[in-house]
Formats: sequence, structure tokens, C-alpha cells
Amino acid sequence: MKINEMFGQHIIKEPTDKLNREIKSDDEKKMMQACKDFEAIFVNLMLKQMRSTISHSDLVEKSYAREIFESMQDEKLAEEMTKGQGVGLAQQLYKQLSRNMRKE
Repeated sequence: MKINEMFGQHIIKEPTDKLNREIKSDDEKKMMQACKDFEAIFVNLMLKQMRSTISHSDLVEKSYAREIFESMQDEKLAEEMTKGQGVGLAQQLYKQLSRNMRKE
């Protein structure tokens, strides 16, 4: 093998390695975002189930508008609860899924 050929292979390999690292970090970012989204959905469902256990009073009549409001309120509350560190579910999911990704 000639020296010139070796030099050319190194130049081609370096950007490919960098690209693979960027793709990996991009995949990890996407996976973390998916875990956070899952956590928000889970918390939202949990809040809806919690709300269903509360007995309703006659003070405010039950209507379709009220159901929509409560649904939107639960979604926003779940979104706020899962910002930053959240409740920890996203981090645990990420750890488990990233272990599985490394095995593949």
C-alpha cells in the first residue's frame, strides 16, 4: 500500500466517524424527547383517572364544555409537571432503552 493511499483513507474515515457520533447523539436526543413525551402522556392519563374518582357536586353543572376544560387543564398540568426532571419516569425509560440500544 502506498503512503498516499493511506493518507486519503484517513481523511475519508474521520468525517464518517464524526457523522456517526452526531447521528448517535441525535438518536439519543430523539429517544430522550420520546421518553419525555411518553411521561407527559402517562401523567396526563393518571390525572384523568384521578379526576374520575372525585365525586362531582351540583355547584357547577356537568357539561361538554366543562369536560373539555378539565381535559385541557389535565394536559397543561401534565406538561408542566414533566418539564425539567419531571417525575423520573422519562429518565428511567431512557436508561433502559439506551441499554437495549447498546446491545444491538
